[in-house]
Amino acid sequence: MFLGLHFYNRGSGGGEYQQIEYVIGVSQANMRESWRLALTSEIEEEAKKYKNIRLIMTDATSDVTKQVKDVDKLIDFGIDLLIISPCDTEIMTSIISGVYHKKIPVIVMDRGVEGFDYSLFIGPDNEQIGRRAGEGVMRLLNDEKGKVLEICQSADSLPSQNRSKGFDSIISRYPDIEKSVCRIESGSKDDAEDTMLAMGEHLKEYDVIFAHNDYMALGAYLAMEKVGAEAKIVGIDGFLGENEGIDLISQGKIDETITCPTGGKEAIQYALDILKQASGVPKQVILRSHVVTKDNVEAYVEGLSEIYKKPDKIIDVGYAQVGMESAWRKANTESIKEAAKDFGMNLIFEDANQSQQKQIEAIRKFIKMGVDVIVVSPVVDSGWDEILKETKAAGIPVLASDRKIAVENDDWIMTYIGADFLEEGRRAMRWIRDNVPPDKDCMKIMELQGNEGASPTVERKQGFEEVLKDNKQYKIVHSEYGDYTIEGGRNIIKNYLESHEWDIDIIYAQNDDMAIGAIEELEKNGIAPGTDVKIVSVDGTREAFEAMIDGKLNCAVECNPLLGPQLMKAIQDLVAGKELPLRIITEEKWYDQSMAKEYLRSRKY
Repeated sequence: MFLGLHFYNRGSGGGEYQQIEYVIGVSQANMRESWRLALTSEIEEEAKKYKNIRLIMTDATSDVTKQVKDVDKLIDFGIDLLIISPCDTEIMTSIISGVYHKKIPVIVMDRGVEGFDYSLFIGPDNEQIGRRAGEGVMRLLNDEKGKVLEICQSADSLPSQNRSKGFDSIISRYPDIEKSVCRIESGSKDDAEDTMLAMGEHLKEYDVIFAHNDYMALGAYLAMEKVGAEAKIVGIDGFLGENEGIDLISQGKIDETITCPTGGKEAIQYALDILKQASGVPKQVILRSHVVTKDNVEAYVEGLSEIYKKPDKIIDVGYAQVGMESAWRKANTESIKEAAKDFGMNLIFEDANQSQQKQIEAIRKFIKMGVDVIVVSPVVDSGWDEILKETKAAGIPVLASDRKIAVENDDWIMTYIGADFLEEGRRAMRWIRDNVPPDKDCMKIMELQGNEGASPTVERKQGFEEVLKDNKQYKIVHSEYGDYTIEGGRNIIKNYLESHEWDIDIIYAQNDDMAIGAIEELEKNGIAPGTDVKIVSVDGTREAFEAMIDGKLNCAVECNPLLGPQLMKAIQDLVAGKELPLRIITEEKWYDQSMAKEYLRSRKY
């Protein structure tokens, strides 16, 4: 630790001693790519605002072996926190986990690692950025046929892969689009220009060029200018500065850019929160991107310089809760109500009792009341477009809490605050893989799903099956909806036993209440839960911990319901004029019988 060290500060007003409280190590994958240079610059600029921190930066030069050594050197130097953009996520996962378990906070940037052994992840949603680029290309083609050239970076680049995936998900809807792909390994302007020039007259065949960064977009423009081609251009990054994306839009050299924020500023801000042990620090922050064109470029730039002011009025918040289907939901509701009081907000709360129609009616009520913000925990993730058009027309922002909403326009939802349901499903199956070894050719799994169509249901299943597909000795042989209730879990077991001899090895319940119901029904039928059949559930309520202590539940994957403080902080920031991230993901863990007694006392739900 470097607490108490003094560094001489030669400011314009003369020398003065500044106390360095925190030393932050920054391990960059490389300082060659333009995006990473922008990230480095943003980290440095934000750090200059705080006289009590010192940065130590390393450049791995895209060499994972060097990055491992860089991290070791930073640890030896005594850093208080590590910010890292990993070269290779597979190799660096264990290194980052090792740092984290040494009680050194770790902020992972841009490229996610497996599991949750870090303090915070900050990065963009590259798949969504790709989708937005696809939508931009189709706008430029007026949703008609045309030839499109996609200029990618390295095939090994995960951001590039995800951008292509998102782009293709849009372009593939249009059968008359003919797409070609060109790779520029370096991602540089000069290499893009040279490659495009080498195409000669063939460059004139394309109607739109989509480049994975604005530097390659500029290279394509310069090449087109030389050969007389006239394709429209869509880029990615949207940085400020001469010949950066925003300037290229203003000059008319490219037609659209999709902003890809680096998160450097947020990394320093959250680093200080973590070091000061501030409450409400999320586990993941997924940054928001914007579409910038010649029509909105001036407004976009003006918005970047807005001064944020803390609201000087009581904020009215309308909350449409899904219902009270579980102990988890009760804890979630109590957290929201308590946080609203703590933040001095006026909360108007409506319980929809599992009805989407009641939630829509509640939102219309909030619109008539003229609330400042509306929050929805949706019964299902689809069917919201019409009511969200009404909130948009009324000028009332909407946040999604705990469950996601699938919308026609991403800008209709200001942010999502809640869990990573995909990761919860993955964790459940990983625990099964690691702790329930197969003792026969096929280990039979019964899946208890929640509400049909709800995002936790869909994504927990998807995440579980992602890991399941690589473990062929396990198989889901029965799956049924239990609506996240004790009765639902009880009925699934009852119905199965009425038509089958009991032959299930593992039960995967998408929440604790269904698991509790299943346990009760199993015991009624002489089947020992936790022994005769292994049971894994999601939520991590006190009831689940008690069931683990009793040996009836084997593992609980945590889904934190205490979202109130983060939600109210986001609302406060939003009303003050700050831009919210696309998604704010809470911190969560998993627990099994070996840990249950130790952690039960600390459970707040």
